[in-house]
Parts: sequence; structure tokens; C-alpha cells
Amino acid sequence: MGTTWRVLYAARHSPDGVRTQVEARLAELVAALSHWEADSALCRFNRSAGEWVTLPRDLARVVDAGLHLAKLSGGAFDPAIGALVDLWGFGPPGPMPDPDDAVVEAARTRSGWQRLDWDRDARRLRQPGGLQLDLSGIAKGYAADELADLLAGTGIAHCLVEVGGELVGRGIRPDGEPWWVDLEPPTGSLAPAPLRIALHGLGVATSGTYVRGAHSIDPRTGHAPGNGVVSVSVVAKSAMAADALATAIAVAWPDLSMLQPLKPAARIVTHTAEILTTPLQAMLDG
Repeated sequence: MGTTWRVLYAARHSPDGVRTQVEARLAELVAALSHWEADSALCRFNRSAGEWVTLPRDLARVVDAGLHLAKLSGGAFDPAIGALVDLWGFGPPGPMPDPDDAVVEAARTRSGWQRLDWDRDARRLRQPGGLQLDLSGIAKGYAADELADLLAGTGIAHCLVEVGGELVGRGIRPDGEPWWVDLEPPTGSLAPAPLRIALHGLGVATSGTYVRGAHSIDPRTGHAPGNGVVSVSVVAKSAMAADALATAIAVAWPDLSMLQPLKPAARIVTHTAEILTTPLQAMLDG
């Protein structure tokens, strides 16, 4: 996925081959979800046209979650905008000149979650032709959750897993403390200090412009959101949910009305303010 990973765990006796198992699981996830590996299941789907494709388990689970959030968010999150991602120079083809409006609109008409037909029970997805999946706003969180599940399967109940900046914490540290994570404020922002979060059975993810520059796309327009958001951090029951919600909020802000039923625990930093949603404030106060 073009990123890094890190696993910390606490165990009285370390099972044999933990690193080997982690690396093997990551290889499986890349083979299913990466839009940078030409032979991944995702890329093979993108090359198909007008046909039903049976997805491997990992890709099916992420697509299902992505389509669910796309519907709930009114398209602020959309797993089917790979053509737009590439057009703006954020995908595997690399940097591109800024496209004009006509080119953007042409790519947008080939994109969009509504063009996909999804048979959840059979794990089949129909490619309408020309549509490109891009799961970069959800796949890293899913990978972090899966590594934590893998460790649990080996008997390791206490761990902190990070994939590309998205984290999940289970259990406690050897000193009895929870896995503390500091959400650093973007440099030069109005956020006064890091937020310290205890990841006890929780995931956290951040989406923003302060590390890689502006790279968000509003799937509904095909352009950058232009809403002044610098970063969004979300705490949720899973890193996958946190990852996707952070992406959706970064695009949808300031209108989060469609996401309110999900009660996102989020910190939103804009050029002029820091906003903590009510669920996050309640979590910090508790």
C-alpha cells in the first residue's frame, strides 16, 4: 500500500513466528486491496468491464463497508473514485497537470458508488466499465484491525498496531496503562496541544492536508473540498470505521448532518478553528 506498519505487543511468552505471520497477512492484504500493485484483486476488478466479479474475502469486506458509508454520507465517502484520484495526480500514475472542468466531469461520470451493483451474499461486484475502485481512504484502517485480530488468534490480547498512521489498541501495556496515543496538532494550526487518547479496544485514524499536502477530493464535485479542513481525527470501535469516517468528514465539513446518526467522535482542525464533536468531548470528559 506504499506505507509503513508497526506492531507493539505485550505477552508473557511470545509465540513463534509472530513477525512472519504478520508479514504474510500484510502480503495477503496488499494482494487484495492495493491499487498500486497491478496484479491485486482490486486492480484486476478495475480492468474488468461489464461483468460480475467474485471478490476475495478481504476486498469484499472493505467494499461492503465502503458502499455502506457512501450511502450514509451522501457520497462524501466514495470507494469508486479511482479515475478522479489518478486524474488529480494522487494515484499510481503519479503527478499530473491540473485538469480542466470538462476532463474532471468526464472522469466523474465514469465514477461513483451508485454505478456499482453489489451482491453481498455471493461477494460479487459488477463492474459497469471504466469505473476504478480506490480504497486508500479505508484500507489501511482495515489492515490495522486485521493485524490485531491475527495477534489475538495467536494468544496475544495486548497490542498496539499501526498501518500508515491508522491505529488500533487492544488490552493494556505491560505497566498496566492503556495504549496511549497522542494526536499531534498540525504545525501552525490553531489546535493548542496534542490530544491524548487511550486506545482500549478502539481505533483512531486521521485524514488531512498537513503531511502530504492537499489530496482530498470531493466525489460529489470531482474537485478539492475547499472547506478549509486541515485535519480530521476520528476515534471509533475499529480502525476501519475511523479511517473511512475521517475521510468522509474531511470532505463533508461543515455539513455533517448525514453522518450524525453514526455519532462520530472527531476532532476537526480548520485554518481558523479546532472543533471537538460532542461524542469525542464526552469521551475525553469521561
